[in-house]
Amino acid sequence: MSSKSRVLLLSVVNPTEDVERVKVAFSNVFEDLRFELLKEGDHEILRAEAEGERGLAKLRSLLRQDRILAAARKVFLGGVRGSEIAFFLNKQVAYAGHVSFCRPRGESPLGPIEARILTEDPVALIDWLAPRTYK
Repeated sequence: MSSKSRVLLLSVVNPTEDVERVKVAFSNVFEDLRFELLKEGDHEILRAEAEGERGLAKLRSLLRQDRILAAARKVFLGGVRGSEIAFFLNKQVAYAGHVSFCRPRGESPLGPIEARILTEDPVALIDWLAPRTYK
């Protein structure tokens, strides 16, 4: 797997949420994150970024632990746009240390974590993160 990948994460921080808890949700799924809190109107948005394989190692491990390789592979392949893989994670489930994919709106009461992985070879990265589970 090429280490020339970059992870970008975004999530609205609702008025009822603590920024530190949202950071924990991000960190429970991805590693080596650099955080930035942005203001957009009266909303706060937490942005995080990581570089390379190390940033994705925890996600890779959780997909195996939660036994969702086939589902993850399908979501990742469906999210490929050029050199980017885009998907959404349930923020509350991430806070609990697990992975649950969701839609951009409606499925995650506190709003989702928007994840984008930029990489030279999306299919090779997907093969590393979530290999086929059948022969």
